[in-house]
Order: sequence, then structure tokens, then C-alpha cells
Amino acid sequence: ASKTNDLAGDGTTTATVLAQAIVREGAKAVAAGMNPMDLKRGIDLAVETVVADIAKRARKIEKNSEIAQVGTISANGDKSVGDMIAEAMEKVGNEGVITVEEAKSLDTELEVVEGMQFDRGYLSPYFVTDSDRMQAELEDPYILLHEKKLSNLQAMLPVLEAVVQNGKPLLIIAEDVEGEALATLVVNKLRGGLKVAAVKAPGFGDRRKAMLEDMAILTGGTVISEDVGIKMENVTLDMLGRAKKVSITKDETTIVDGAGKKKEIEARCNQIKAQIESTTSDYDREKLQERLAKLAGGVAVIRVGGATEVEVKEKKDRVDDALHATRAAVEEGIVAGGGTALLYSLKALEKLQAGNDDQKVGIEIIRKALTAPARQIADNAGADGAVIVGKLRESKDTNWGYNAQTGEFVDLMKEGVIDPAKVVRCALQDAASVSGLLITTEAMVADKPEPKEHSHGGGMPDMGGMM
Repeated sequence: ASKTNDLAGDGTTTATVLAQAIVREGAKAVAAGMNPMDLKRGIDLAVETVVADIAKRARKIEKNSEIAQVGTISANGDKSVGDMIAEAMEKVGNEGVITVEEAKSLDTELEVVEGMQFDRGYLSPYFVTDSDRMQAELEDPYILLHEKKLSNLQAMLPVLEAVVQNGKPLLIIAEDVEGEALATLVVNKLRGGLKVAAVKAPGFGDRRKAMLEDMAILTGGTVISEDVGIKMENVTLDMLGRAKKVSITKDETTIVDGAGKKKEIEARCNQIKAQIESTTSDYDREKLQERLAKLAGGVAVIRVGGATEVEVKEKKDRVDDALHATRAAVEEGIVAGGGTALLYSLKALEKLQAGNDDQKVGIEIIRKALTAPARQIADNAGADGAVIVGKLRESKDTNWGYNAQTGEFVDLMKEGVIDPAKVVRCALQDAASVSGLLITTEAMVADKPEPKEHSHGGGMPDMGGMM
């Protein structure tokens, strides 16, 4: 479920229901004396066929209204959320950076700001400030851009002391931060003396240099490099970049609203455009275009408002889910929802040839599992799941299905009951992957549940297993 959420941002319940169905039938087959490896081969064969069938049936979405519709459904029918996501995607492009944060007011609003995102996360989980979402959020930080590795603490002390006196957070972006330098940053962060986070600079070699230079122009700072005669000991606050906000997850860093001058950013963009035109290498051109998009594309910020903290948190989670699902829909298209996309893939398995009898059982396990989500949805709605699934299997129309909300059989696509194809695909692949492991190893390792009454406070929340 966690992997499905990471890849597609949704579909965790589907993945869990499927995994349970596969493991239950798989365990019975193994107990009956069948070869677990052949069962797994049969399961993998069937999953491959179903995935190809879902991709064939998925309908691409291009229109803004369709993007809004997917967002609305994923946000539990909240049309305003769907419209806002569609507008954000229109402004920064489908691949653009969209972040969701809590507003200080009652209204939910959309703003596009100068910003940049790159694929490097925090160097230590101890830098996290929001343990629920495992994110480090720095408001109005200084940004130190360093070209080389940082391991010597002595050299960093002058700049760290200057930042502490100023009372602002600090983000360090360097080739790497290690040894006593990293240990000291972590200790200071935990003791509350310094709000700090460190990330590796993106790219390698000359491209890393160029991207650090891009960040320096975006944030109004200077890249600390001995090539240009700046030593770490001599760094002053006016050499550091500034930004309104920085968000860091385990995989990504987003710098929002850097303090760089607009003219300098435009000049840098024009310089990159000239390089794009003059380069003969397709690879270089692609990387230069990536840099240009990061520098010029901006970041759309959806600020979620509400009357109470609980309402804002709940709505923010909904917007996050809707955003992930919408991105997934744009990537791979949409299919009918309510578990029917998997159910109608049963037809694709009819012609599938197995290598031997045990593999045939593996295919049969997936065939049974494919009905589980639709059955579960009907059961949850108070209907008889087996009867509903039986009726659906008689249908020739793959868009026809059971609307659990109204209790009627309808054209799900027309009614707007849809799923992103990527969410359905990831749920099935991840459920089959983990179930295959359980069937072939016949064992799993789980955390021993701790007795509630003996749990004491203290320690950092959500840091278990991080060491």
C-alpha cells in the first residue's frame, strides 16, 4: 500500500484488498502441495496480461474539464478542489510543480510563484519538522550553496553563528555533508538551537555547478567555491540566498519564491535558451530544457483554508490525494471506477496459456482476486457483493458498473465514477509483488505489538527504524 501511494498517490485500499485475496488463495494452494515458485510465475503472467488490458482500455484525458472531473472525484466530490487543480495544471503545465500548504485565512486560493524543485531529499530524517508527513519545512530561510563536500565543522562555524544570531532557519545545499559537520547540524536541530536542513546538490560534475549557479541566481545568493577564491571561513550572510519557503521530503526539495532579481533570472533563462539552440547533443539539450523549466516554470501553491485546524488538515489531505490522482490520470488515462476495471480484465485471462498445472492455479488466483475490490465496494454499501459481481460479469460493456452511492447500475464513465489507470495498475502490481513474496517465502517479519499501558512519552515521533 505504501509503494502504491508513493508511485500513484492513491489506491492504497485497493492494493490491500487485492493482496489479501491473493495471499488467502495462494496459502490454500501451497497447503495443497503446489509449487510456490510456479504459483508466483502464474500470478506474474496473469498480472502482466491484466496490466496490458487496462492500458488498452484506458482513455486519455486532455481537456481541462476532464482534469477537473478527476480531481473532483478524488477529493470526495468537492468541485472547487477539482477546478483549482485543473487551473494550477493549466498555469504551470502537467509536469509543473504544484505544492499544497495550509492557508492563514478561511478561503482556499491558488498562487503561482517563482520557484524550483529538484530531486534530492534531506540527508538525515532528523531534519524533519512535520513528522506526520515526514517533511522539513523552513520559513524564510537563508540558503548556503556550496560546491564541494562539507565535513569540517571549524570552517562552517562563522556562518552558523551568524545565522543563529539572526534567528532564521538555514538550508545547506552542497555536494555532500558528512562526518562531524552533519552530526553537529543534527544535534543543533534536535536541541532547538538552529532550524537547519541539509540536502545534496542535484546533478553531477559541470551540470551540478550550473544548477547551483541557477539556484544562486534564483535566491540572490553566491555559490561558495574555492575556484572563485571564496573560502568557507570567509562566508558572510549577504553571500547566502533567501527564499520565502523551502519544503523538503525524503526525495525532493522545493524552493518557493526565491529572492533573486527578476532581470537576472530572465538573463539566465536567455543564456540557457542560447545553449539549447547551439548544442548538437540530444542528451545535453534535454538536460538544458529541464534546467530552463525549473528556472522559468514557477511553482503553483494551493493554500487550503478553513474555520478550524481539523477542517484545514482534513481538506489539505483531500487536496493532496486529488492532486496525485489527477497527475496519475493525465499520465496514463482513466478507466471506469468501482473496481470494474479489474473485473472486466477477466476476459483477457480466458485465452492465457499456462506452462503447467501449478501456473494455471496461479492465474486462477488472480482471476478470483480481480473480483475482490468490486465485491468489497458492494458489501461496504450494504449490497450483496457476490450478486453484484455476478451481474457485472454478464455485461459486454466495460463502462457499465454498480454505483455504490446510488445503488444503481449505470454507465460509470458518464456518471463520472472513474479511476486513474495508473492507480489501478500500481495497486495490482504492488499487491501481486508482496503476495508473491509471502507465498514463496511462507513467512514474514512484523513489528512485535507493544502493550499500550507501558508506553512512555519521549523520543522523537515517527522516527522508529530510521537509524
